[in-house]
Amino acid sequence: MAKNTIAGALQAVLHPESTDAGPLAPPPAGVILLAGMVPAVITAPAPAPSPVACWVGIDVAKAHLDAATWPIPERVRVTRDEASLAELIAWLRPRTPQLIVLEAIGGLETLVVGTLIEATFQTAVINPRQARDFAKALGRLAKTDALGAEVLARFGHAIRPEPRPWQAEAAQELAAVLQRRRQVVAMLTAEKNRLASAHRQVRPDIQTTIDWLEGRLKDLDGDLQRRVRASPVWRAQEELLRRVPGIGPVAATTLVAILPELGTLDRRQISALVGVCPFNRDSGQCRGRRMIFGGRAGVRAVLYMATVSASRCNPVIKAFYARLRAAGKPAKVALTACMRKLLTILNAILRTKTPWQPPAECRS
Repeated sequence: MAKNTIAGALQAVLHPESTDAGPLAPPPAGVILLAGMVPAVITAPAPAPSPVACWVGIDVAKAHLDAATWPIPERVRVTRDEASLAELIAWLRPRTPQLIVLEAIGGLETLVVGTLIEATFQTAVINPRQARDFAKALGRLAKTDALGAEVLARFGHAIRPEPRPWQAEAAQELAAVLQRRRQVVAMLTAEKNRLASAHRQVRPDIQTTIDWLEGRLKDLDGDLQRRVRASPVWRAQEELLRRVPGIGPVAATTLVAILPELGTLDRRQISALVGVCPFNRDSGQCRGRRMIFGGRAGVRAVLYMATVSASRCNPVIKAFYARLRAAGKPAKVALTACMRKLLTILNAILRTKTPWQPPAECRS
């Protein structure tokens, strides 16, 4: 409005014949008439431009990292080592990204994520399926490392995924030992399967490998127990979990290490996070079967075995399983429902710090 007033006053001063508004009004504040009727406008200094919010995507490969920004596109590539990570941090500092997005690609991203979080950058790690589906939605059918970084930056700008919380070094070590235990169990299972059909010439060698793997598995179990016992917080959580019938040492340690959100979310959120929450499959008048999808497979595998045990020794899960089977539910469907119920119980126990209490009718 002030700009229009000043412009109108200048027009009247410079071209008095073009107006029929009568005598000229005094110039408004901010307009000074100099000699010769040449107007000059006093204006306030222009404000400094505000920095543009920036989102960054980083595509991680074995040999290098590709980083890209959005909405102002910039790109950089560095090798995947600690020295080059320092260069990447220096490149990110002046851009002050709102969020940095990476894909989970089997552990290659661990060093990068830890360095970014340590440098106080908000960092989110997403499922690669989400990034690829987002790229298809954008019409990006080509796939390169540079394009992947740009897609991740745009994903962060559009979706705003939750940043990953800082994980202490002890928690990372515990998760690594658990992962190694799963690998040893897989190798042990494979060797036992080979032994059943192997030629007698190689059976002694396979048996030697089995014996060695069983020894390593025992050592890893002892290492896990020592690490959990060394932390007062983990020890208290494990003791609460171990009191629930069906939860053994492996299940308790896995939940403590790989599911730190247990006890901090509601029952629907924790079920979806683990992957035991049934999702609708409806369209129009069609009502499809509810199915579980996604989630943390490692936690779900351990929870399944714990539920099989709980369906026999836990009075609450046993009665729930029997009721579902009596209603005609298939065994796997009933077990999946029991997994969710057991997870809900464990979540409530850690949230309220209340030990397991058997139902009144089961108490002696």
